[in-house]
Amino acid sequence: MLNLSVVLEDSARERPDHTAVVFGDLRMPYSLVNTLANQVAALLASRGIGKGDKVALACPNLPYFPIVYFGVLKAGAAVVPLNVLLQTQEIAYHLRDSQAKALFCFEGGPELPLGERGHAAFRETVPDGPHADGFFLLPATPLATDSGIEGVQTLWAALDGLPGTFETVATAPDDTAVILYTSGTTGQPKGAELSHQNMLMNAIVSDEMFEDTGEDVLLATLPLFHSFGQTVMMNVGFRRRARLVLMPRFDPAGALALMRDERVTMFAGVPTMYWAMLTAIHAAGAEVPSTLRTAVSGGASLPVEVLKDFEKTFGVPVMEGYGLSETSPVASFNQRGRPTKPGSVGTPIWGVEMRLVDSGWETVEGEGPGEIAIRGHNVMKGYLNRPEATTEVVRDGWFRTGDIATRDADGYYFIIDRAKDMIIRGGFNVYPRELEEVLMTHEAVSLAAVVGVPHASLGEEIKAYVILKPGAVLAEEALVEWCKQTMAAYKYPRLVEFRESFPMTASGKILKRELR
Repeated sequence: MLNLSVVLEDSARERPDHTAVVFGDLRMPYSLVNTLANQVAALLASRGIGKGDKVALACPNLPYFPIVYFGVLKAGAAVVPLNVLLQTQEIAYHLRDSQAKALFCFEGGPELPLGERGHAAFRETVPDGPHADGFFLLPATPLATDSGIEGVQTLWAALDGLPGTFETVATAPDDTAVILYTSGTTGQPKGAELSHQNMLMNAIVSDEMFEDTGEDVLLATLPLFHSFGQTVMMNVGFRRRARLVLMPRFDPAGALALMRDERVTMFAGVPTMYWAMLTAIHAAGAEVPSTLRTAVSGGASLPVEVLKDFEKTFGVPVMEGYGLSETSPVASFNQRGRPTKPGSVGTPIWGVEMRLVDSGWETVEGEGPGEIAIRGHNVMKGYLNRPEATTEVVRDGWFRTGDIATRDADGYYFIIDRAKDMIIRGGFNVYPRELEEVLMTHEAVSLAAVVGVPHASLGEEIKAYVILKPGAVLAEEALVEWCKQTMAAYKYPRLVEFRESFPMTASGKILKRELR
């Protein structure tokens, strides 16, 4: 018996009255979160949903998320967290592909009518039959019992009268706990099947790597439907009986205010979040929070200039790590007790191995570069119902990531770029991240994203999209000239375009495919 819900159950038993979740003025103790999760499990069991079944959850960072997430796990089913920005047809695809028997969906509002989209998608994919009543609305109005949709119950109406105790279904370590869909940048999204052992081990090992003050407060701005926020914020936070402060939509001023008001000790974010908070401090004079002890970055490579600026401004080093949905997600980290190397994603975490391989899976010795391959307790079971896709990326327990890196003599890994982001210009390999790092050393440049654009004779030409620092004045031609003087002739950007902002994913990663 091993079930990921133990991270909630153990804390609810040991510290029942301690605040688990903070959302605005709402404070929910561990005992209440656990009781509501028990009711969700009882609800699913009453509808015949249990071990081996899949239950989808479409919800931003609200108290509903952990309540439903752990309720599904207690029932023995697997959680399928969905990106809240998906359109109706995309939700339908995920429901169909995962064969979900129920969907818990946040109502949303005029700007994001998630409830309408989710309901339409559910009607399309689960028409009639035993699970036709498996759509539950998570209402925007607290405790609302009327959904406003004929035949649809809100969560609160569905839970009414159900017991607050539930005996968690016995699941095996290798049973599927969570199915995380990859972003689908290459083809249709695939569901990475992660076991209870995958997720629990990753939470435990991550927890052990971060300083524990005994009364930690974690700010969850990373979407909980994403592996990074789920493991490093929610599951780590619940395991260490911390307070989880929920922020449904990141904005830098709001995040800084929550850090100050709630006395946040730990923050995890993607690089654009760090950049945005620093911009708010430098441009608007926002007050720097004083209680932060641990800052974690992942999801993409953190520009060294941003890392230096954050440590100087906050007095806290940013610990950079690396992982993917397929690795639960953490695979490597700049760990406590070892030197932190700027620009590095550190060394493999406990119980995990990493190596560099070439296109034929042969090991690349020494510094590299090569593609990162990972083996350990964190590697997924495989892609749901896609044995061929699984075989392409997993061999003898090793998972190949598609990320190109180098490795220094101390075993620290440095991500050069995604293999698919590499630009081939006139036969030369050019790694955008290297150029972005150089661009950000320019005094006028705040953020940069480099992509390859089609070119008739060279195959691809290099283009830089740039956000300037507030008040900075710079001509595009002048920046091209500066690049020419600073970078090798085959790699400097011939094209520069200034932008006010970049398109980003829900988790804050720059969407390079939209820039191309």
